[in-house]
Amino acid sequence: MRLESLGVLIVYSVLMKHLIVPEILLPNAGVDLAAWAALACDQYTQDRAYWERAAEARAGKPTTLSLVLPEVFLNDADKPSRVAAIHRAMRDYLASGVFAEPFRGFIYVERSTAYGRKRKGIVAAIDLEAYDWNPAKKAHIRASEATVPERLPPRTEIRRNAPLESPHVMLLANDPLKRLVEASGARVRAKPPLYSTALLPDSGHITGWGIQDAETLQAIKRALSELEAENTVGGDCLLFAVGDGNHSLAAAKAVWDEHKAQRPADTAHPLRYALVEIVNIYDEGLTFEPIHRVLFGADAGELAAALGEAFDGAVTQDSGEAVFRVAQDAGGGLAVSRLQPVLDSFLAVRPAAKIDYIHGEAEALRLTRGAGAAGIILPPVAKGDFFSTLRERGALPRKSFSLGEASEKRFYLECRRIHA
Repeated sequence: MRLESLGVLIVYSVLMKHLIVPEILLPNAGVDLAAWAALACDQYTQDRAYWERAAEARAGKPTTLSLVLPEVFLNDADKPSRVAAIHRAMRDYLASGVFAEPFRGFIYVERSTAYGRKRKGIVAAIDLEAYDWNPAKKAHIRASEATVPERLPPRTEIRRNAPLESPHVMLLANDPLKRLVEASGARVRAKPPLYSTALLPDSGHITGWGIQDAETLQAIKRALSELEAENTVGGDCLLFAVGDGNHSLAAAKAVWDEHKAQRPADTAHPLRYALVEIVNIYDEGLTFEPIHRVLFGADAGELAAALGEAFDGAVTQDSGEAVFRVAQDAGGGLAVSRLQPVLDSFLAVRPAAKIDYIHGEAEALRLTRGAGAAGIILPPVAKGDFFSTLRERGALPRKSFSLGEASEKRFYLECRRIHA
């Protein structure tokens, strides 16, 4: 990179509020990118076979699957050895030449999916000082769903000693005029891409273009300033909402807070920042899908009675099946806001029953076919009033929505150093 280009990037790292221009690690030309990229760890949480097949398809090859712990394995007895293996793989990849020279810049990405949609985004690093999952803090970057503190320890354990991070976090921008993501793509997509690969298995394709030029960086800075002004109401600025990966981002915040408490003078440590993808909520390729509920070990008759009492006819049951369908909230809110408290109360007095949150209706129905399982299918989610709802009502209940189907989630691909 030319020295003058490096100077431009350093300047914009300082001037862009809440963002820095990161040094991104990408695999060298000899690495099989399709094997390298792996799906976000919080998908297929009841499908071990998916993750076993994914590992088998990547056997013997460098892969980001070696750098993460899929949630399906979180409660296994061998979790400590899995975490140790993750840290070892990160160190090995850094030492063995898996990565090319760092790319300093943003990356504009286009992701096509198996559902015929194309989603656009910008990979950047956010300042964790501007983020908080506690809705009372009114941070510029905040959670869109309730955070479950019990889900943080495994993620903090991995990040605390990890030399690398790889993002599956997606931030939503409220940008109807498409000045940030889409305008950046229009400026850079005529250049040769940094990478382009199919995503396995049958999960579409992703292409990424580098952003380093002063004109595009200046346009991004200007767009951020405009979005900040437009999304400030009564002194409350909601610049970005976390659409995916809230628990991973909350863990990154927790580790940074730990480091800051121990070394208060170390204000520019890489742990202060987190790699994310920024997506416009108005992107036509971005769909909001409901996250369905499946209860295991619950009596379907008791569940039907509880839902019927709480929803007064807004829940129907499939004929002959332990499948319940919730209608859209007539008041304009998200149906899950009413549903989750009912389920929490139901489960509180039935400790033997368990719940899981399932992406995709087909997967929820598949799991419901098992003995002792009951599925609750939620209606589609409207996104037009999403930011105003967050500002007025605070974070939605946990697992309220999904950005697309499970296979459309972000794949780990880019990396960044966070420890020496």
